[in-house]
Amino acid sequence: MSAEFPRWEHLSSRHGDLPAPGESTQQTSALIADLDKDGTNDFVLAFRQKGPALVWYRRRAGGWDRYVLEKDYLPIEAGGAAYDIDGDGDLDLVFGGDYQSDEVWWWENPYPHFDPRQPWRRHLIKKGGATQHHDQVFGDFKGLGKPQLAFWNQGAKTLFLADLPADPRHTEPWPYVPIFSGAAGERGDRGQFVYAEGMAAADIDGDGKIDLLAGNYWFKHLGGNSFKPIRLAAMGGRIAVGRFKPGKYPQVVIAPGDGVGPLKWFECVGDPQDSAAWIGHPLLNRDVIHGHTLQVADFNGDGHLDIFCAEMAKWHEAQTQPDNPKATAWIFYGDGQGHFTTTELVVGEGFHEGKAGDLDGDGRPDILNKPYNWDTPRVDVWLNKGSGERR
Repeated sequence: MSAEFPRWEHLSSRHGDLPAPGESTQQTSALIADLDKDGTNDFVLAFRQKGPALVWYRRRAGGWDRYVLEKDYLPIEAGGAAYDIDGDGDLDLVFGGDYQSDEVWWWENPYPHFDPRQPWRRHLIKKGGATQHHDQVFGDFKGLGKPQLAFWNQGAKTLFLADLPADPRHTEPWPYVPIFSGAAGERGDRGQFVYAEGMAAADIDGDGKIDLLAGNYWFKHLGGNSFKPIRLAAMGGRIAVGRFKPGKYPQVVIAPGDGVGPLKWFECVGDPQDSAAWIGHPLLNRDVIHGHTLQVADFNGDGHLDIFCAEMAKWHEAQTQPDNPKATAWIFYGDGQGHFTTTELVVGEGFHEGKAGDLDGDGRPDILNKPYNWDTPRVDVWLNKGSGERR
């Protein structure tokens, strides 16, 4: 007996199903997290071009309420991460500046005192140096018993690692060190991208320690602030980790983010520190066009991980027509043995930083999307309604 594909209920701010995000037509980031500790996920959207820079969609019975977290204009880049930075038991937020900014910030969660009109307090993590900080992730990459913050700085072509200060509310900026510099898959097979991107955290080599993945590398911690980069693939981009078939090590999925290239999953058939041991398997018979959405979840509840990837429809701000009018969002349903059934969720809608997570508290992973500048301002949710069983 195998699970059928789920039914989806599509909600959109275009139809009044959710509050409109704001006035900005350049929507840069989306993040799913339970910010009010009620046991149900909320989500946050980030913008540039004009304020507000951050809004929080707080889940309530049957819908969402919109709260402004950062009322001012900030040039926020794609990425973002949630973690309890100040140790008070609630999730705080991290976002970085784009090509116009040399800063990275965190916002202090005021739980339980929430006011839709009261922005959250912003703190500085980085100031100075090069601009653009596309992607951040938390993980205990040094095995210290507490996580560090890893972030890209594309203007410097460098990956930085920051230790959380003992008193983060009164420490600006944080101490951080470079752990990698150079190309990271932005000029891979058929993919010609402007910059390296993508980050994830997972135990890649099975030693019990969380590893950092970024671009087309995973990074083996050697001690202190020293890391060995191991090349996973020719192309970097959006990157995710899961177990799609039995094996000693997890598998890795890479999609082209801000560019065009193949969508592949990679398995290790030998020593994970040997680049030649990572074998790629294509998921499509065509290239993905600006596949800036890549997520891993069990969407149909059969106990096997699936892969969600979606294309952008528009990325050039100055033009009115879509760059990619037939942009496609796919779900690849896995069977747990390394095989996938390809399905299309929707064609002709632009995705950017789409995320998977349970947004209505029913235990099933839903899909959140905010396009970058296709039909913006706009936010969409696909609620997973589940399915019956077929024999």
